[in-house]
Amino acid sequence: MNSIHVIPSLMVEERFNDPAHWSTFGAQWGSADSQRLECVSVVDETHDVKTFTFRSPVHHAIAYEPGQFLTVSPLIDGQTVSRCYTLSSTPTRPFTVSITVKRVPGGVVSNWLHDNLRSGHTLAASGPAGNFTPVAGPARKLLYLSAGSGVTPLMAMTRAAADLHAELDIVFVHSARTPADIIFRAELERLERTLPQLRTLFFCEDVGDEPGWSGPIGRLSLQALRQQVPDFLEREVFTCGPKGYMDATRALLAEGGLDLSRYHQESFDINAEPIMEPAPAEPATGQAQATFNVRLARSGKTFTMTAEQTVLAAAKKAGAIVPSSCSQGVCGTCKTALLEGDVEMKHNGGIRQREIDKGLRLLCCSRPTSDLVIDL
Repeated sequence: MNSIHVIPSLMVEERFNDPAHWSTFGAQWGSADSQRLECVSVVDETHDVKTFTFRSPVHHAIAYEPGQFLTVSPLIDGQTVSRCYTLSSTPTRPFTVSITVKRVPGGVVSNWLHDNLRSGHTLAASGPAGNFTPVAGPARKLLYLSAGSGVTPLMAMTRAAADLHAELDIVFVHSARTPADIIFRAELERLERTLPQLRTLFFCEDVGDEPGWSGPIGRLSLQALRQQVPDFLEREVFTCGPKGYMDATRALLAEGGLDLSRYHQESFDINAEPIMEPAPAEPATGQAQATFNVRLARSGKTFTMTAEQTVLAAAKKAGAIVPSSCSQGVCGTCKTALLEGDVEMKHNGGIRQREIDKGLRLLCCSRPTSDLVIDL
């Protein structure tokens, strides 16, 4: 009996950390491919967070790894605006996908989704992408650290582990402003009751309208982590949240002695809206600023730019229509062929080496080192 139990559990754990396993759940959907998804439900998670669930209009199953994101592209005031959102759903249920979106003050896309997207509507989206997945650090003992809407990729991983009955030891630590702001609170508490190797811990800055709150008050600290998760140095750590939270958490763990090869964080600020690059600084008196000529092969448009500008910002300033989203080298939306010339590109995982070898570049994180001809 013991051998019958142990072998399947090991196989499940291996599948959880095997990217090939997730491809068996549905059709592959490339990150550069766009299709329209049909919204089938909208759920209020908190006062400023909604979950939008979609399906393929042709009812195809969709394959992805837990922790990956979609790029959605609504038409807002006559202009297509793209934004990356992590999939909060689990690929073990591949016929629908969900994104959980926090309304960001002044956020163009998040506010439009909250105010306009309803069940029955369709939305253009580009396929799943991203490297913030369990495959990044296969392990049996895991520590998930999140804040705000950064809970979404870790929720996807937890849901997948639960569906697969993976025998993983997971401690899930989430930080929020108040108890009312804890996204997925009820579901996480339910999962904790049903999964013996899942433990949840919520840190709140204030009790808000729940004076009976018995959880920790304040921000996550090294002292609190040592008290609540004394074996955290033995765990593979996955962190997601606003950039400030991720930076502080990484520093905290490093101070605590964590081997940072066991630390993984989302590559982009999950709360950030698409950003505009500031104008390049004026050169110092007496110094000439290097400029380069750029030609867009398809449109015939030409312009000049400096070495300090990204190709994406310069092309948009010149009036070119270039699909883009994260502006941080993550999502791959602005991936374009460089036909002539060279650039310096510093990306965050949004392009693969074989694509680079074929001449593709991410324009959002590429700066010219020569004159360029681009396939636009």
